[in-house]
Amino acid sequence: MSDKPTILVTRKLPQNVEDRLARDFEARFNVDDTLYTQEQIVELAEGCDGIVACHSEHFDRAQFEWLPKSVKILAAFSVGIDWIDLDAAKDNGVVVTNTPDVLNDATAEVAILCMLGAARRASEGERMVRAAEWTWWSPSFMVGTQVTGKTLGIVGMGRVGRIVAKRAKYGFDMNIRYSNRSRLSPELEDGATFHETVEDMLRHCDFLSLNCPATPDTIDLMNAERLALLPDGAILVNTSRGAVVDEDALIGALNSGKLAAAGLDVYKGEPGVNPKIAELANTFLMPHIGSSTFETRDAMGFLALDNLDAFFLGKEPPTRVA
Repeated sequence: MSDKPTILVTRKLPQNVEDRLARDFEARFNVDDTLYTQEQIVELAEGCDGIVACHSEHFDRAQFEWLPKSVKILAAFSVGIDWIDLDAAKDNGVVVTNTPDVLNDATAEVAILCMLGAARRASEGERMVRAAEWTWWSPSFMVGTQVTGKTLGIVGMGRVGRIVAKRAKYGFDMNIRYSNRSRLSPELEDGATFHETVEDMLRHCDFLSLNCPATPDTIDLMNAERLALLPDGAILVNTSRGAVVDEDALIGALNSGKLAAAGLDVYKGEPGVNPKIAELANTFLMPHIGSSTFETRDAMGFLALDNLDAFFLGKEPPTRVA
């Protein structure tokens, strides 16, 4: 009989992470990478001391109340925690941790990718080449929007937002403006212009990058009224959460030409995307891959395990959120 804590792992994790789990814990792995139902998680968690879960699951109040009482920690394999009812976790005696910081660079890279892809019509061009439809050229062929020297507005100047700003400023000579819950120190601001409200910032933005978490205050933040404040021909980039954009309003702005394009890595109702967004030529779409690098996924897994190690040693988990 092992004295190691028993951990349920809801999705298949990087091999290096699973190797460490197998070494340090009694791990119940998801070998087939099946998306478990809430009922399956409850059943599989019987006798477990903790769970490592991903944003593909939804830990609402009912889930926490159904879980076996032996489960004392939920280590999220994600930085976002909008899929976890933190109050319910606390009420049921379950500690919750997440994996911030280690995915900042990877997510910022995808924000820049989405900005460039949308601005330079990358999806249209790639489809044209693959379909052998690139048979002519003229000065008006595939003309897009230049990024260099333009103004980028950032909603949410946290860890990822600041890296996006740095890459845009020093890589593309962009002017940076931002809206945040509070103004940054001059060192972190790095010359960016602060706006106390999103509305005040939007009228100045050639590009807009959403890097804020999904909270009750940011759900449908970019609605029709706020999109209308952007200059005609602006480009929107979202690598935060799909919930912060009103997708009907976004579709309307893309169809009308109010927005020249959008670069998106996140959507409401993931996995999958609203078909009306997918059919628009002026969208550059990625399947929520902000943290999808070998290096980052390993780092996320190791941080989740660091939290488990600390918890079962009676110490404070390094990135506890509840």
